[in-house]
Amino acid sequence: MIYFILGGARSGKSKLAEKTALDSGLEMVYLATATAGDEEMHARIERHKRDRDEAFTVIEEPIEIASVIENMAGEVCILVDCLTLWLLNILEDSQRETKIDELLHVLATTQHTVILVSNEVGSGVVPLSPLGRKFVDESGFLHQKIAKVADRVQLVMAGLSVNLKETFA
Repeated sequence: MIYFILGGARSGKSKLAEKTALDSGLEMVYLATATAGDEEMHARIERHKRDRDEAFTVIEEPIEIASVIENMAGEVCILVDCLTLWLLNILEDSQRETKIDELLHVLATTQHTVILVSNEVGSGVVPLSPLGRKFVDESGFLHQKIAKVADRVQLVMAGLSVNLKETFA
């Protein structure tokens, strides 16, 4: 089962993802994609660590998330938080499309339960910088691809979620 949870900053998307993982009853792996490039981001990462349920095994991997999912042994629930930061990590990589295709292939073939969290950034203003516009565009394209392979897609706003897609196996 592939879950895709979208929402804005502080919308409650990570909280919903963690609850979904806990409700799975499976061994839980938290695949964190953030890197601490400055003090503020370091503080955000530390807050996430404090807030996270201790039942998760944490793997910090900013780029090779497809490999981590593909090589995970046993029946597990993998929570990837978040795709937005992962995309930012690979945005200027010449192999970006290959990495996205690898992730899509792994999601389409995995037997694991995977919960993907991402920021919905396309609802705001058009960024002023070319790099900002590229990020918003690539994020939107990635979200469309992930939503296509996901079994369930949810949008979270103000702590409330709306199901956008639900496929029953």
